[in-house]
Amino acid sequence: MKIGVFAFIVAFASIMFASCDDTTGTIGSSLTDNMDMLEVSTDTFGVASRSAVSGAVLSRNTTGYLGIIRDPETGNYITGDFMAQFGTLEDYNLPELDSIVSLTDEFTESDTWEDKINKVVADSCHIRLFYTSYYGDSLATMNLTAHEMAKPMSEGMPYYSDFDPMAEGYVGNDGFKINKTYTLTDLSVSEDERWDESSYTPNIKINLDKPYTDKDGVSYNNYGTYIMRKYYENPDYFKNSYNFIHDICPGFYFKMNDGLGAMAYITVSQLNIYFKYKADTIYVGTSSFAGTEEVLQTTNIENDGGALDELANDENCTYLKTPAGIFTVLDLPVDDVMKGHENDTLNTAKLVLTRMNNTNQSEYSLDYPTTLLMIPLDSIDSFFENEDIIDYQKSFYASFDVDSNSNPRYNTYTFNNISGMITFMYDKKNNGLASDPNWLANHEDWNKVVIIPVSITTNSSQQIVNVVHDMSLKSTRLLRGDGTDNSPIKLSVVYSKFNHE
Repeated sequence: MKIGVFAFIVAFASIMFASCDDTTGTIGSSLTDNMDMLEVSTDTFGVASRSAVSGAVLSRNTTGYLGIIRDPETGNYITGDFMAQFGTLEDYNLPELDSIVSLTDEFTESDTWEDKINKVVADSCHIRLFYTSYYGDSLATMNLTAHEMAKPMSEGMPYYSDFDPMAEGYVGNDGFKINKTYTLTDLSVSEDERWDESSYTPNIKINLDKPYTDKDGVSYNNYGTYIMRKYYENPDYFKNSYNFIHDICPGFYFKMNDGLGAMAYITVSQLNIYFKYKADTIYVGTSSFAGTEEVLQTTNIENDGGALDELANDENCTYLKTPAGIFTVLDLPVDDVMKGHENDTLNTAKLVLTRMNNTNQSEYSLDYPTTLLMIPLDSIDSFFENEDIIDYQKSFYASFDVDSNSNPRYNTYTFNNISGMITFMYDKKNNGLASDPNWLANHEDWNKVVIIPVSITTNSSQQIVNVVHDMSLKSTRLLRGDGTDNSPIKLSVVYSKFNHE
């Protein structure tokens, strides 16, 4: 038989196996003839699982989480504070200085360049925190403080969800700060306007119109005036985002003070300045600096570890819980899968995790995670810190099975083929033992993988370009595996080999 035909048969066998869970016993005989000398066989293996409290996780997302909620499962209070930096467009510019109309006094012929700069003012300035979704009650009264950072957080550092910029000295005690009381439903905006999705995106507006004193002790009537005067003093400060962050605005830390019941998922943070300038007529000008994925955003999560420990110790199930909550760990039966098949080809290895329905139905029940990542247990930090992409050898993902209307279909997460993981772990163990007889004693987790809720970003070609921890409020229970033949979690495999006898 030609190799191309062989590959087709094995691929077809794998597809048939993936779609048929209960009738795989005769796949080999149904697809091949004895004269072909190809044997295809199948087997299933029990998988053991347990819950593990995740601890702090790498917190570098394009979404910021802001609010305080009470977890309906644990009674635990979860607080989200976040830091955002603002970037500039390349070759950013403001109108010519002589065209500015927003002034303390009109320009005169005797004014020097510095005199003119010191007359420039911004009419107003604010930060808007735009969100597209949230958890909780949109009418809950919340209170935060926007703190200007005393210095920028470094781009090269891995910041975890327990990193507190205030405790680490990135926020000065006497620095610029603005207090804001808000509800996620902004009742100052008419209902008709709020319902017009084409022109309105829900947001938290924080005015920066109070007097501001910069790090050199120079005072301004508002933060926007500071930004504008700094531009006219030296436009190079605005040449790129790095200069802007290090010379003008290190960013803002949004710290929750009070309130309970709402967590906003901030997708865009924006610093806006308004002023008037003259061309052929007088115009209202706007200058915006946005927090995007090109600049740093981090979320600081406060979560009660004791309550999480109690859930993780539940022997009737395992949990997936975010943010910075609980992962599920699986012991893959690598040795059992490969025993007697050392020279065979492992074509597919399918693993299905079944979700248990939520028994506590309420308006504010936490939703289930939609996307799960599988990686070796010892790779959690390195995978996210190195910004790795799923490679289908040491990392795989599964999405919650839903129909075309996004309704749960089988209540499962299916990893259709993790054969690459089995092969990788098996080879790693054998190579380790070849150089170190005590390798197993020093690598007890060699066959363990961890299941992590993640958010995945794809490009226009649907290629995965970014994988980060899911920091939204999600929770679900999974059937727990015990590793026996009757385990609720099974690994179903397909082998193939040439029989040359």
